[in-house]
Amino acid sequence: MTRGGQTRTSDEPERRCIATGESQPKSGLIRFVVGPDETIVPDLLEKLPGRGIWVSADPAALAKAVEKNLFSRGAKRKVTLPDDLVAQVEAGLARRVVDLVSLARKSGHAVAGFEKVKIWLAEGRAKVLLQAADGSERGKTKLWTPEGGRYFGCLTSQELGLAFGRQSVIHGALAAGGLERRVVEEASKLRGLRGTYGENLAEKDAKDV
Repeated sequence: MTRGGQTRTSDEPERRCIATGESQPKSGLIRFVVGPDETIVPDLLEKLPGRGIWVSADPAALAKAVEKNLFSRGAKRKVTLPDDLVAQVEAGLARRVVDLVSLARKSGHAVAGFEKVKIWLAEGRAKVLLQAADGSERGKTKLWTPEGGRYFGCLTSQELGLAFGRQSVIHGALAAGGLERRVVEEASKLRGLRGTYGENLAEKDAKDV
């Protein structure tokens, strides 16, 4: 298991974290590049040009990289760090998860609401259970992690609401296929940075898809 919550796979490309010195699959790391003004920029889509600098999706690793400016070592030259770099990464990852869940909803691969999610779970359609970090724990424990699926509680009710076109959402679910794996990868990174928010309740902690 990587620091970002991803399980190692033999065929996935690996990169070395500048903070921990460990090599692990890219899915558990966050890529950064040096911008034109020699400032470090998060590359969450992993598409920006330039030499990639990788940090584990882990608050301690990212804090160490920022505090000691290990990015300069990774870039092999002096670089500047934005004061809000950590906040940029967290906000960017949250936006990525919200956007992906929104796309899954529009394609019919995601539902929201306690009753709809419960039906999907009972029918075996759901592969990912999403619940708001600020939702009622009593209500959340009435649902369960899909068999062989994943659970994430790293989004707020407002963020989940944005994904489903509502003011707020507490319970959501994704079906297998579609954008499921991409949601899992990005949500794993976000959870790595934000923490589990008590995801071990009712044995909800992650299983591989």
